[in-house]
Amino acid sequence: KACKIPASPLSKNLFRLIRFALDALKGRNLCRKIMQEHKVQALLSMGSYTSIPPYLAAYSRKIPFFLHDGNARLGKANLAMSKRAKAFAFSFPSVNASGVKCPAELTGFPLRAQLLQCRLTREEAFAMINETFGATFDPEQPTLLVFGGSLGAERINRNIDFTSPDLQVIHLTGPGKKEQAETCYAGKPNKVLVLESFEDMGLLYTAADFVISRAGGSTVSELAYFGKYALLIPYPFAAQQHQDDNAAWLASAGGAEVVADADCTATLFRSMIDRWVANRDAILAAGERSRALAMPDAAAKVIAMIRKYL
Repeated sequence: KACKIPASPLSKNLFRLIRFALDALKGRNLCRKIMQEHKVQALLSMGSYTSIPPYLAAYSRKIPFFLHDGNARLGKANLAMSKRAKAFAFSFPSVNASGVKCPAELTGFPLRAQLLQCRLTREEAFAMINETFGATFDPEQPTLLVFGGSLGAERINRNIDFTSPDLQVIHLTGPGKKEQAETCYAGKPNKVLVLESFEDMGLLYTAADFVISRAGGSTVSELAYFGKYALLIPYPFAAQQHQDDNAAWLASAGGAEVVADADCTATLFRSMIDRWVANRDAILAAGERSRALAMPDAAAKVIAMIRKYL
């Protein structure tokens, strides 16, 4: 059951600070009622300011609470709450774990069941894509998957370029940005599918040889699970630049290259993509090796941790 509760980010601005306090109080009271109604025995918090009201409610009702962070750099809210938490689940080896004040375990990032259940072959994936979109993709040709997160990434959308005539591209632009990205492919002979969004990412990962994307916790975990080599472009305005640390985790295992958003020019993309196509076998092998980082049983590990400390 999903319940909507009020919550506001902490701020140094006096009026926003008052708003934070009022929302935290209202949210706590609402969460207390929800916890009583459903006889809640434990709370799992995923971090951010939205976790403050349920944390306060659980603490006031003496309900054990647990933490999970989806990034390699732990968030400030989670670090603060760790002082009273039973245990903390890490998605990645943490770069700032010294700030944690409770027992911690590396569990991985829980992936959606739809992704974990994807068992398609490359040929089956392309057949489904071709049927769904009336495309004519060839599973034998190198294929690039491009996406910039749920909202897209303008610098990626505007600058994708390459010279290889054999490359196939599937590009998710984000809402309202399809036309912007389509200009990158105007006049090229390549087979290209440009979409604003697509729900079945497992299908697209299976079809792709390599990926260009942001570096959110879910994305880098999915790349490792599907064994896809990537160019990661961390979102420059992420809190504490945590996407840089996520990207470094995958890159350290040889599964990715990392480029700053400001450096994403057409020249850079052209050089890198053409190099990938020319060295396709080596790039595919590097992606496969990154599977060693995957933790597909992350959800089960989080549950086991909770049971262990209850």
